Amino acid sequence: MEEYPAKQVTENLDDPPNSRLFVVTSRSITEDELRESFSVFGDIQGVWVVKDKQTKESKGISYVKFAKSSQACLAMEEMHGKVLMEATKPIKVFIAQSRSSTRHRDVEDEELTRIFVMIPKTFSEEDLKNTFKEYGDIEYCVIIKNKFTGESKGLGYVRYYKPSQAALAIENCDKTYRAILAEPRSKAATTEEYSGGGARDVPPSCPGDPGSYQGMDHRSGDFTRCLMMSTRAALTQEQIFALFDLIPGMEYCELQRDAYGMSKGHAMIRYGNLGSAVYAKEKLNGFEYPPGNRLVVNYVDDGEDRSSPVSRMAMQFVATQMISSVWNGPSTSQVMKPPGFSAVSSVSRIQTDVNLPPPKKLAPPDSKAKERLFVVFSPSPLPPDVLEDVFCRFGSLIEVHLVPGRKVGYMKYADKQCADEAMAALHGHVVNGVKMKVMLADPPREESHKRPRTY
Repeated sequence: MEEYPAKQVTENLDDPPNSRLFVVTSRSITEDELRESFSVFGDIQGVWVVKDKQTKESKGISYVKFAKSSQACLAMEEMHGKVLMEATKPIKVFIAQSRSSTRHRDVEDEELTRIFVMIPKTFSEEDLKNTFKEYGDIEYCVIIKNKFTGESKGLGYVRYYKPSQAALAIENCDKTYRAILAEPRSKAATTEEYSGGGARDVPPSCPGDPGSYQGMDHRSGDFTRCLMMSTRAALTQEQIFALFDLIPGMEYCELQRDAYGMSKGHAMIRYGNLGSAVYAKEKLNGFEYPPGNRLVVNYVDDGEDRSSPVSRMAMQFVATQMISSVWNGPSTSQVMKPPGFSAVSSVSRIQTDVNLPPPKKLAPPDSKAKERLFVVFSPSPLPPDVLEDVFCRFGSLIEVHLVPGRKVGYMKYADKQCADEAMAALHGHVVNGVKMKVMLADPPREESHKRPRTY
């Protein structure tokens, strides 16, 4: 398959980087319609509709090349999920990978929001933020420091909420900052030094690779402001942030992802003071969230110099005071509750943001199904026994069925009113950290057992 006509010169398709969009559309969308829709975001240098070699018909895939990366990123943010023409499906818009890339995926937003910069060694994090906030909303700033002296290395990174904001900063900031997109650290990386081809996204205060974390033992007095949380459940960045933000003073929280954008099951959390970190570690290590998933929280090297006897004595004093208050205070089960959740009862395994009625008996297995509910789970399906516990509370539930390999399931009810009450109560709500979309299922069709896609 050829992406572009043979006569098209392709040497400059990736200049500047991330300025080309990969667009999935209906096959009826034409090049002119694409150009008209995307031209409002900037200077378009080319539009290519991928066509079948034999039939010359569109394959529903197109590329749009902009003059600037910021224009392409803004177009992606604004156009993804939009309907271009009436009676056509919503389009999907991504930043296309470079022509020389060997990856089998397009660029993720996560890779486009962090920039590395060279800064004066006198810069504080506030100075860094004030310098770059004119280009967009900043999620956090970090200055890379020498792990032994604590002095700035003259390097830092800024993370924006949107790719277009990071691109604007790179294009428009003073060239002396030498702003570039931050590259995730590979497992083979052994240094954190800046290089002309990119920067390693691993300041000593916030290591980037769980394999490189230097674990601490609180019994030896090696307390730090940085924590690493490990989880076996598919928790989202938002869930982890909300959980650790219960302890005041959190400065930084990031879920670690692999080269394909998938969660590694680790998150790095940093607090502004030692006391908050000690409290968070003691309260959340071993805490079950969601129920059945035990979190593991450890101290990690935060790059601060603890060699000084005075420094170590001060840390020991603060940590001892905090641990004393933790152990002598209310129990973990009384103090810590997952964010946005209320336990249904003291013995219930169900944690949800909606008030549930008491459990009711299941309908006989041979009951005729009067109504079926279709449920979409995010980020992953709940266990069948938990679903049964939740959906049986509205009465007449016959059975729960999860579709293998997919994040969807069906709930069969013997009474339509009970199903309607369950849908009204649970749609859009969260159970044990999983958000559910609850809808009426399409009636089964005799000619096909496959359910049409709902997105």
